[in-house]
Amino acid sequence: MNWMEMLFQGWSGLARTAVVAVLAYVGLVLFLRISGKRTLSKLNAFDLVVTVALGSILATTLLNKDVALAEGLVALASLIVLQFIVTWSSVRFRWLREGVRSEPTVLVRDGQPLEAVLRRERVTEDEATSAVRDAGGRTLAEAEVVILESDGSLTAILARG
Repeated sequence: MNWMEMLFQGWSGLARTAVVAVLAYVGLVLFLRISGKRTLSKLNAFDLVVTVALGSILATTLLNKDVALAEGLVALASLIVLQFIVTWSSVRFRWLREGVRSEPTVLVRDGQPLEAVLRRERVTEDEATSAVRDAGGRTLAEAEVVILESDGSLTAILARG
C-alpha cells in the first residue's frame, strides 16, 4: 500500500463508513433507550467495562469492512441484553450483586479520617476534604461521614451541630 492509499482508498469505503455510522448510531441509541436509564448511569467498574466494549464494537463495525452492520448491531444488542440480565439479576441475588458491584466505603467517621481505609482505597485527605466542601462544610472535622460510593464519587454528610 502506497502513501496515497493510506490517506484515501476510494469513495466506496467512505460511503460505507458514513452509511454504517449513521445506522449503527441510530441502532445503538435505540438499544440504549430500550435498555433504560441504568445503562447510562454513573459508571462503576462493571458499567465502565460494558461502555468501553460498546465503543469498541461500534468502532469495529464502522471501520472494519469485514464486519457487516447486522453483525455489529447483534453484538451491541447482545452486550446490552447481557448487561440488563446481570443488573436485573444483581437486584435479586445478593451473591451476584457482591460479585459485580463494590459496596460504599466509609473514609471519615465523626470528623476523623480512617487512615488505613484511605490508603487501601487510594483516596487522599485532600480529596475527602473537597467532598466536605462540596457539601457545604470547610474541614473534615465538620463531617459525620465521608463515603467513597460504588461509582467512585465521594459523598460527605455533615454533622448536625
